[in-house]
Amino acid sequence: MLFSNRVVSLLVMALALCALPACSVRHHLLQQAADELSQTSMEEEDMGLAREASALYLKVSEGLLRALPTHWGLSQAVTSGLTQYAYAFLSLEADRVESRDLQQAQVLRERAARMYERAKIQGLRTLEMNVADLRLALSSSSVKASAPLPLQAVGLAYWTAAAWGGQIALSTDSPEVVADLPMAAALAHKAWLTQPGYGEGALASLMGTLELARPNGSRERALRYFDQAIEVSQGLTPGPWVAKAEGWAVDQQDRPAFEAGLNKAIAVSKGKRDLASQIMRERAQWLLSQVDTLF
Repeated sequence: MLFSNRVVSLLVMALALCALPACSVRHHLLQQAADELSQTSMEEEDMGLAREASALYLKVSEGLLRALPTHWGLSQAVTSGLTQYAYAFLSLEADRVESRDLQQAQVLRERAARMYERAKIQGLRTLEMNVADLRLALSSSSVKASAPLPLQAVGLAYWTAAAWGGQIALSTDSPEVVADLPMAAALAHKAWLTQPGYGEGALASLMGTLELARPNGSRERALRYFDQAIEVSQGLTPGPWVAKAEGWAVDQQDRPAFEAGLNKAIAVSKGKRDLASQIMRERAQWLLSQVDTLF
């Protein structure tokens, strides 16, 4: 099961604590619940069960985060959870159903964009409370904009930038949303300066994707990011292979590299039963089925 009895007890306790009047004891108990919830593994091999269970976890955790908005771990858990839900259960599903139900695909993408925005707002709120003048730094080209983040902020910054990028990708008809791309890229870059190998190549993959999305982005630089992601993960994580194939290989119209990267992703995901590996394996298989459309 996705949730152990201990986690269920924590969720129930968090709900009860959020309803109590403010006091120092309540704050201490909320902090304790947030610490434990933020360290809870959300791994689950069954996609349907993961979808159902994560909704409860996210709703309770969001309520707890409103009481503790500066809590790094809980904010990262909520931001990553919302982002992964939008990607795995909404955006990817939209791609799969589009050929048979265009209207349903559009509904799913609109919902995914809203979920990404929700994740972005949650992440930015905590980051701005903990990192002075962050928004100003992201919107400028000063030395401060290129300064690295505190180490403890890297994970939250990664998920916030990923959510931001996801929202932008699904909002091409909203110029005000697309205009934020440089800020999303700046946030990812600040995290990358601090810990370039974060997430077994996930951050480097995001850097490559955002580089390709920039109007004047460097294809050579994007390729270096994707290759760095594969190197950091020692080629044993499917995500970087999928990101390079879907991003760089499609952009370059390099069909052999596309097919080779996706087949590698499928190969390295075999025997891995964690949810992330399953999502990437399914994504790789679906992309291979679309090869004649993409090239």
